[in-house]
Amino acid sequence: EVQLVESGGGSVQAGGSLRLSCAGSEFTISTCMAWFRQAPGKEREGVAAINIFRDTTFYDDSVRGRFTISQDKSKHTVYLQMNSLKPEDTAMYYCAARSDCYSDSWAARSWEVRSHYKDWGQGTQVAVTS
Repeated sequence: EVQLVESGGGSVQAGGSLRLSCAGSEFTISTCMAWFRQAPGKEREGVAAINIFRDTTFYDDSVRGRFTISQDKSKHTVYLQMNSLKPEDTAMYYCAARSDCYSDSWAARSWEVRSHYKDWGQGTQVAVTS
């Protein structure tokens, strides 16, 4: 089981930026890490993911070009840099980990599927005001 701890949430005006961090207890060569978000009354949705070994990244169309997922392997930490934030980005953001990312093709087809992720953080709130 991978322990995940998120940080970096907060309140910001539209157009502003925030950086979320997710510290994990371990990474392996088959680990993928992802950020999901859940707004009140909505389903939890995938935002971005990264293949830890290959450093390949995946994004939802709603955040592509505004958000960047990255990692620091030495710290077992994944980041989500969020720029040009919009009120519709307001949600609880969750970090998640899975250990079956043996290929980028598989990761590309499945990174947004919640059931593939075994480990989840407690969430960090992001609020974007207009």
